[in-house]
Amino acid sequence: MAKPAWDFLTNHAHVLICVARDPGARLRDIADAVGITERATHRILSELVDAGYVLREKEGRRNRYEVVADIPLPHPLVRQRELGDLLQVLVERRTGSARERPGSKN
Repeated sequence: MAKPAWDFLTNHAHVLICVARDPGARLRDIADAVGITERATHRILSELVDAGYVLREKEGRRNRYEVVADIPLPHPLVRQRELGDLLQVLVERRTGSARERPGSKN
């Protein structure tokens, strides 16, 4: 079966998955995993930080990212769900991979 030319997830979702899996990942590593340029990865991460979905913290010369799991998803069809709900389905949960919501069942 041929691989379709489209995907169910956006590049923003793919970048979020990479950050959730490895908060210390370098832009280069995220770009390679997603299949986009470092510049596009930087733009997407900046948009996610500006929207409040990701926190960025400087660690020496590198950045460390943290997904904010308890923020609602932006689209009206799923606005009643939180980012953590989506990541729970898409990402193998590891300790510290995404900030837990108080009272969440994992």
